[in-house]
Amino acid sequence: MAYEVAVVDRGRYQDAVTPWEREAWRQAALGWVRERLSGHGLRVEGPSTVRVRPWSVLVRFPVGADGAVWFKASPPAGAFEGALTKSLARWVPGQVLEPLAVDADRGWSLLPDGGELFRDVLDRETAGPRAWEEFLGRYAAMQRTLVGHTRQMETLGVPSARTSALPDVFDRLLAGNSALEPDERARLEKLRPRLEEWCAELAALGIADSLDHSDLHDGQLFRPEPGRFVFFDWGDAAVSHPFCSLPVAARSAAERHGPQVLPRLRDAYLEPWTEPGRTTADLRRAVDLAWRLSALGRAASWIRLFPAPAPVAEGAADTDGAEESAYWLLRLLADPPPEVTAVSTG
Repeated sequence: MAYEVAVVDRGRYQDAVTPWEREAWRQAALGWVRERLSGHGLRVEGPSTVRVRPWSVLVRFPVGADGAVWFKASPPAGAFEGALTKSLARWVPGQVLEPLAVDADRGWSLLPDGGELFRDVLDRETAGPRAWEEFLGRYAAMQRTLVGHTRQMETLGVPSARTSALPDVFDRLLAGNSALEPDERARLEKLRPRLEEWCAELAALGIADSLDHSDLHDGQLFRPEPGRFVFFDWGDAAVSHPFCSLPVAARSAAERHGPQVLPRLRDAYLEPWTEPGRTTADLRRAVDLAWRLSALGRAASWIRLFPAPAPVAEGAADTDGAEESAYWLLRLLADPPPEVTAVSTG
């Protein structure tokens, strides 16, 4: 049985080359979906929609009257995502999507629908910053639980970008980037000694490495019911300093509510990390350092794309990630917003 495809959405990446372009791959992937759905007593009931990006192929299949499942194919450098998601469902049950099936060798996952996106809840309701504080606190508590599983994550293939090794990550990203201008490269090379000092100071503050989502914005979690959050989309993740997860979420909140919300969001995120002997000043200093260093995780994620990108014509979108990776490397030169170091007014 062939599945009907209603829409293939390529966004601004019209020239991206992914496995979806290969008939044999499509048939193998769709056959795998069919078999796994059958094992769960499900079948596709209507046309599917496809979203193709350089970093993933995502297919939505309608099942039943109102339900849906999602097939995701990750590139080889992100093939760990399925195995990681499956393991997270064991380690922190109920806090992440539990996959219906995973093929770790091929980077394939079959996922249930998680309900309403947090972003859609924010659009529909008059939810204020407190909703962000709640989800950041839950996410930080989950990260603390995951501290004891970092070795297992690395065994699954999750990239290792531990705090003490971030200077090496920086060196590899800088050496491999083809989009930096000579003056930009020189500025980053000059920054290298300071970056090493930041990493040493951050490691010395004693907060253990955990899972850094690296792209935790309001479209990367579900809020199926008030007070409950379900996190997903781990293709950009790494084992690194946990506080590197905060900036993307905080920037998303500031775009909606203004930068004045940042001190309270920071403190809500830090609350699960407080413990005897760990001062508020130390935690806030760790945020300050990790805020800047988080750019390395974003820069690294942009090189986890499907191989053999199409030639980029003049005026076409960049499809190999070099420009985006360069942008994030240059963010290392920018100070965190002043609100991040401000004292919360409660």
